[in-house]
Amino acid sequence: MDNELREKIEQLQEMTDKSSRIVFFGGAGVSTESGIPDFRSVDGLYHMKYEYRPETILSHSFFMKHPDEFYRFYQDKMLCLDAEPNAAHRKLAEMEEKGKLTAVVTQNIDGLHQKAGSKKVLELHGSVLRNYCMKCGKFFDAEYVKNAGGTPHCDACGGLIKPDVVLYEEGLDDQIMHEALTNIYQADMLIIGGTSLAVYPAAGLIDYFRGDRLVLINKSPTPRDEFASLLIPGKIGEVLGAIRV
Repeated sequence: MDNELREKIEQLQEMTDKSSRIVFFGGAGVSTESGIPDFRSVDGLYHMKYEYRPETILSHSFFMKHPDEFYRFYQDKMLCLDAEPNAAHRKLAEMEEKGKLTAVVTQNIDGLHQKAGSKKVLELHGSVLRNYCMKCGKFFDAEYVKNAGGTPHCDACGGLIKPDVVLYEEGLDDQIMHEALTNIYQADMLIIGGTSLAVYPAAGLIDYFRGDRLVLINKSPTPRDEFASLLIPGKIGEVLGAIRV
């Protein structure tokens, strides 16, 4: 760790020490250190070669028209069920347990925050861990979908099973959005990590922050860098892992 990063982490430590209502807003970069590929980095899913573009495959209309093709991609690339929480997930869970952090707002769908022990997790884009039959509503876990050997169907009625994730062309859950907005509005510190802040409406939530301690931790620049109280270019796990709670 170089001296510049060490100094920034000391500043982050001072800010967290002064705060009691911290909210963390995170994206794909939080999970890449757990081996889950992101979508927009140079080596992310969007730069791989498929018969269809990932944005097309992961759309509602494509899912409805071509469920077999959707699930070939989804089961192969989106279900990383062996992934384990990294230092960032674990530190955020510890911050919540100690009463410093009030909520995690995440764009990720992997469930790693909960696996690390976080309780208040607002999943803007849903979760691969929840799946339901579109015909009768029966619930299925991710293992059932992963091991279906093709397009998963309900074992009760034969209906098509859909992951509880927000696909392109679908709207975000109003209740989750409202909870996220409220928590961010009431926070005295907002830590943003591992996100390009390019996906709306999720990225627009940070406009509701009214506190004076805005921290941005990301390996690459974002459109909101100039508004940050503290800007840390680095790995989210390394940075948060160094904080004492």
